[in-house]
Amino acid sequence: MVTLNDKDKEYLFGKIRDVHDFPKSGIIFKDITTLLNDKEAFNFLINHLTKRYETLDFEFITGIESRGFIFAGALAAKLNRAFVPIRKPKKLPYTTISEKYSLEYGIDEIEIHIDAFSTAKQNPPKVLLIDDLIATGGTAVAAIKLLQKIHVECVEACFVMNLKFLKGDAEIVKTTPVYSVLEVF
Repeated sequence: MVTLNDKDKEYLFGKIRDVHDFPKSGIIFKDITTLLNDKEAFNFLINHLTKRYETLDFEFITGIESRGFIFAGALAAKLNRAFVPIRKPKKLPYTTISEKYSLEYGIDEIEIHIDAFSTAKQNPPKVLLIDDLIATGGTAVAAIKLLQKIHVECVEACFVMNLKFLKGDAEIVKTTPVYSVLEVF
């Protein structure tokens, strides 16, 4: 499958702003809003993802709240695939199932509609999971467990950026292929 060369990665990295000491002292936050605000860079990224996934066999694209929605929605539109949101608790209006996961400061949870894949032609339904960034991996691991719980096959987990030094993808690669457009070591 298609990946970016070093020059193209450098181009995208140049569109992402570092914000020091956010959300707390000592953290360098990777702000993708500057990439989103650059229509050429955003289109370049979505076109790259389109080329990567246009021949992969899957029906749905799932995006993790909230920035994952941006990339998942745009790619779903380009590939003519259905979009399914994975959200924080009490955000979805219909019956949901959930998956809890640990954070360094407590427990969080994500949910999906129980009938999110009712239009699937494949059995089991095949999905591509997308989020903007993977750090420690808690949310992404929970999302994959949530999909497994409802007997959905995640064909790949895609992240615009992977903070490799935090090893958040280590658990995911045990069950699901991972593609990171950009990696920070």
